[in-house]
Amino acid sequence: MKFVDEAEIVVEAGNGGSGCLSFRREKYIEKGGPDGGDGGDGGSVFMQADDALNTLVDFRFQPRYRAEAGKSGKGKNCTGSRGEDLIIKVPVGTSVIDVNTDELIADLRDPLIPVKVAQGGFHGLGNTRFKSSTNRAPRKITKGSAGENRTLQLQLRLVADVGLLGFPNAGKSTLVRSVSAAKPKVADYPFTTLIPNLGLVRLDMERSFLIADIPGLIEGASDGAGLGFRFLKHLSRTTLLLHLVDAMPADGGDPVDASEKIIKELEKFSPALSRKERWLVINKSDLLDDEGLKALEKALRKKLDWDKPIHKISSLTKEGCEDLVRELMSYIDKHRNRLEKSKDYRIEIEDLENALAFEIRKKTQNALGAKLSDEVFQQS
Repeated sequence: MKFVDEAEIVVEAGNGGSGCLSFRREKYIEKGGPDGGDGGDGGSVFMQADDALNTLVDFRFQPRYRAEAGKSGKGKNCTGSRGEDLIIKVPVGTSVIDVNTDELIADLRDPLIPVKVAQGGFHGLGNTRFKSSTNRAPRKITKGSAGENRTLQLQLRLVADVGLLGFPNAGKSTLVRSVSAAKPKVADYPFTTLIPNLGLVRLDMERSFLIADIPGLIEGASDGAGLGFRFLKHLSRTTLLLHLVDAMPADGGDPVDASEKIIKELEKFSPALSRKERWLVINKSDLLDDEGLKALEKALRKKLDWDKPIHKISSLTKEGCEDLVRELMSYIDKHRNRLEKSKDYRIEIEDLENALAFEIRKKTQNALGAKLSDEVFQQS
């Protein structure tokens, strides 16, 4: 199945049913009173996360969704039936944004909680409602109100605990294969990874975390170059970022300069995202001797002004991978515990993710606008 992480759809809630104009007409009852019933409410549109889905591709082929309208009222004070609600299933991690107002309507992470995205119309009133002491035979009714109509942008951002950050061929896919059951494609040419991959890293039956392999960045990715811009947003939901430094790049480049470029691209794409917890990991350490590793670590600390630990692993031989996984699990356990016990911390994380969703939306709009402007310029 093709991986699609953005889609635009139109949702239409059902209109409310109109009230009924009716009078009681039965044998031996010469002047029956009003008996027109109310209409039914229109159905609303809900969106709900579903663990079984992992792409928005279906929304490219079916971009319009409509809930059922309420039925009109009938005589004998019969109320029209209510329109059936429509529930649209989307992958976990989908943000729903109103295109016209840029409002973040929902951030769907809990599969058990549906979120209303379009309100159904209110029912109309039958003429029975307007009977009074001065008007015994009212001929007034009201029509049902129109259901809400919205154009929505769906953004899928993968929900993972750890996101891998680095240039192409830094060994991200190999690391995922080494520590999880996922089997992303691995080869010795750039852009082997064309779509994000998720791997489950399990330490025991009750302790595990998700790691996301994102397509490698290139210089200019934050402006839309290469594959980077499209997938940088998937790092926004991660608890922490693993910045993989290729100890011996295949193109013969300087790993320290490459690391600095990665950080600059991240800061340019999203200052908020760049403030996430980030660990520095030297990969392919088996290709250097002890002196070479020490020299590389020293250069990284100086160039990046890095005073936190630097981890050294080899994704291919799995050297150092087990220790890294245990440290990651320990950090994630502490993060989950804080989310559960600290309301302030939970609000802080939610506010950050909402801000990132809006920021990504604006980035996408600007990039699309620039692309269209270039096309118009070239045609002229």
